Amino acid sequence: MKKPIKILGISVLAVSVSLFVLSIGLRISGIYINTTPSLPVGFYKVVDEPIASGAYVAFCPPQNAVFDMARDRSYINQGDCPSGYGLMLKRVFAQSGDTVSIDQAGIFVNGKHLPNSAQLTTDADGHPLPQYRLEAVLEDSEYLLLSDLNPQSFDARYFGLIVRDQIQQVVRPVFTWSH
Repeated sequence: MKKPIKILGISVLAVSVSLFVLSIGLRISGIYINTTPSLPVGFYKVVDEPIASGAYVAFCPPQNAVFDMARDRSYINQGDCPSGYGLMLKRVFAQSGDTVSIDQAGIFVNGKHLPNSAQLTTDADGHPLPQYRLEAVLEDSEYLLLSDLNPQSFDARYFGLIVRDQIQQVVRPVFTWSH
C-alpha cells in the first residue's frame, strides 16, 4: 500500500512544480492568465500598443480604503504592486475628453449606457459596496476601466477612475475559452 501512495505523492509534487515553473515562464514571456469572470478566461499577452478605448490593460490599484476593502474581501489579491495589491486586468471604456457619468443606474460614456454597469448595493455575502459617483469630462491621464461582461465585477463603478501611472501594460487576448 505504501508504494501507490508514494507514486501519487511524487506525481502531485511533479505536477505542482511543473505548474509553478510554467507560471514563472509565462510571466517572464509577458503572458498573463486571467481566471476571473471580469474578462474572458484565458491567456493574455503584453503588447506594445497605446492605451485606447476598447483595449485591455493590466494596472496596479492605488493604495486606498476601497482597494483595502477589496483585498480584505478577496475581490483582489495581494501582489507585487507598490500598493501591495496584485495587478488587475480590465478593459478601457473611456479616456481623455470623454464625458463619464457613474451612479447606481450604471455608467454612461458620452451619453451611452454601458451594459452590465449598474452598481450593486451589496456583494454576494451581503456586505455593502462603495457607491461611487462621478459626473466629469476625463482629463489627459484619466481612464475608466471596467468589465462589460460581468455585472458583479469589482471595477470603476466602485473605485472610480485610474490614472495613467497605474497602468502597467496593454494586453491582448491570445487564447480564451469563455464569453
